[in-house]
Amino acid sequence: MESGNHVSWSNFSRHLGIEQVSLDPQRAVYRMPVLEQHANRNGVLHGGALMSLVDQVAGSLAFANCPPGSTNVTLEAKTNFFRFARVGDVVTAVAVPLHAGRTTVVAQVTTTRGDGKELSATMQTQLFIRWDGDPTGAPTQG
Repeated sequence: MESGNHVSWSNFSRHLGIEQVSLDPQRAVYRMPVLEQHANRNGVLHGGALMSLVDQVAGSLAFANCPPGSTNVTLEAKTNFFRFARVGDVVTAVAVPLHAGRTTVVAQVTTTRGDGKELSATMQTQLFIRWDGDPTGAPTQG
């Protein structure tokens, strides 16, 4: 895990092809190409793949606001889906904090496809937890 504008990537995010465009405590922008393996049975972007992008951008925004010695986890998310994205498109996710406090960040995330049309809007709450560096990876509640 790193601090500042460099957020540790999970293997899962790498697997999905998610990339960071920009990140600071006030705004995070990430994008993901829509690949064949991201498609649902209807041949368009699977909602779970989209939510993985949303979780990455909101979590990174929260991490950029984390107190020293802490990390963050998703506490709650509510998403409205508006339209679909086809294989070959690129989805962009933009997160902004509606609240950045001592223990939580509430992020609003909007996703758009290549033509600029909105795919979804999400409200997500991230909780700060103390991280003691336990080699098992188990966080401690603080």
